[in-house]
Amino acid sequence: MKRLFGLTLVCLASCSTFRNSPKKEFVESYYTSVTEHKKEKVYAFFKEDTIWIYDKHLQGSRQLFALSPYIEKDYPKSIFRKNSLDIDLLTIPLKYRPAQRDVAPQVNANLNGAFYVGYRFDEYTADYHPMPISKFKRHITHYALSVGGFTGLGATFMSPTNTYNRITQEYDGVVWNKGIAGIFAIDNFNLGIALGFDNLLDNNRKVWIYEGKIWLGLSFGLNLN
Repeated sequence: MKRLFGLTLVCLASCSTFRNSPKKEFVESYYTSVTEHKKEKVYAFFKEDTIWIYDKHLQGSRQLFALSPYIEKDYPKSIFRKNSLDIDLLTIPLKYRPAQRDVAPQVNANLNGAFYVGYRFDEYTADYHPMPISKFKRHITHYALSVGGFTGLGATFMSPTNTYNRITQEYDGVVWNKGIAGIFAIDNFNLGIALGFDNLLDNNRKVWIYEGKIWLGLSFGLNLN
């Protein structure tokens, strides 16, 4: 079991060197364009610094409009939405555990890692901000929301307190954590809330007061797809 937990830690360390996920970037792809008058499927094509928007016809596609990096006068904002499968590597640095009998509520800061699969909603808003030189500069803001489930391994501190004095030693136990999570992102900032429960992976699980009990956690995700 220690070897399995060690492999998980290596995976976490390796993945931390990955580049930021391109999902936060507005890239060449199909989107749903939303305006005051209609909603339609479009394709965003990038050529040099200009974003060209085409309708989604398999043949005879026509250009709808273009978003240049700089323009002479203000332009209404454009909204593009996309739904996709979300596969993340989650870290859960904090867990809040409710009170159990005479043991007060606990906030645990142990290492926890989990694989997450969910459904993701992305929205990109393109608008123009005024500049001091009588021009307007293109600006794209990204919002995202992902909801799904996770499973993985973590650590928990074992002591007489959280076993009602059924054990006398103190050690770091390995737990299997699982549950559901929601991840919200604005541009480069992302924050997740996880609701889950743990199963201790050793013989003391029968006396661990948090075995199978719900906890609320803070999570951060690294996108893998």
